[in-house]
Amino acid sequence: MTYLIMPGEVSKQLCDMVEAATKNHQVTSIRNHINLPDLRDKKIIFAIELDQSGINIPIYEILSSLYAQGYEALSGASAVLLIHSASELHTKNVAKSIVFKANQLGCTFIGHPLVEATATLSNFRTWQKTFRKSLKDISLDLSSILGQRLLNQNFSMVKKPKILALHASSKSTSNTLMLWHMVKKHLHHCEIEELHVENGTVLDCIGCTYNTCRHFGLRSSCFYGGIMIKEILPAIENSDAILWICPNYNDSISANLMAVINRLTALYRKISFYNKTIFSIIVSGNSGGDVVAEQLIDALTINKGFRLPPYFSMMETANDPGRILEVADIENKAKKFAEHILTNIKTYD
Repeated sequence: MTYLIMPGEVSKQLCDMVEAATKNHQVTSIRNHINLPDLRDKKIIFAIELDQSGINIPIYEILSSLYAQGYEALSGASAVLLIHSASELHTKNVAKSIVFKANQLGCTFIGHPLVEATATLSNFRTWQKTFRKSLKDISLDLSSILGQRLLNQNFSMVKKPKILALHASSKSTSNTLMLWHMVKKHLHHCEIEELHVENGTVLDCIGCTYNTCRHFGLRSSCFYGGIMIKEILPAIENSDAILWICPNYNDSISANLMAVINRLTALYRKISFYNKTIFSIIVSGNSGGDVVAEQLIDALTINKGFRLPPYFSMMETANDPGRILEVADIENKAKKFAEHILTNIKTYD
């Protein structure tokens, strides 16, 4: 059974996408927050219609009701999203927000979990170079593929996973790195590789043409070369899970790690990331850990296709150097997150 969460008024475009996505599914529809069924261990399609301002109030009423049930309201659930906007904006912004909120309730998202349709469907134009179909037909084809991926996905746990930890922090002062070391000491029966992305070692993406990027990617290379080709991309390709160690810099991912994400396209042209799971450790000086988490979701799961496990991020607040050590129950939290990581690194059967 697939649960279709489709609140509020719905356009014909979204209805057509839903029809394509739910072919071969047995569907139960949820249109509002009243008398929500038990959604734990269920397959879920979020189908969201956005108005000109990018708002759909009923979906947030549903999420609020789920939060009232407790932080395990979506435990064991897997989900994807279909979003249509009345403008050319808002689809990605709303998508990453919904994914983050559902993930905090225990929901897993498969890689590339979103089919978005803007008002003119112009976001599908790049697909026309491959499919040679109308924009509408492409939107329906992609929706159908997404629905089938949700229906057919089955994962099994990786018993001795290979974990790559990426960071760009100072070892002497970083609260985020201190927290990672607390987590790391509880990661047993796995292989861990830790890479420090130092200042100036990874240049940001130059924006090569598709063919140029693909040419380099198929040769496990990139226009720039350097540490990305020699160490980081091979480590990502060899890993089962990537843990992003992200201090909150002005409510964003640090420039060095963002450059790594931007340069992933070369490897993305070569392999699929569907069998690779992401986690993150985020420490903020004041607030905003959710903003950084949503950036990771958008860049890595929605755009690049990494699998997003439930509760993928450990987020804490610590101001001065070493303050993370004073956070209440932090050692126990770190241990539990390590255990959570080891039980949620999974691969397609």
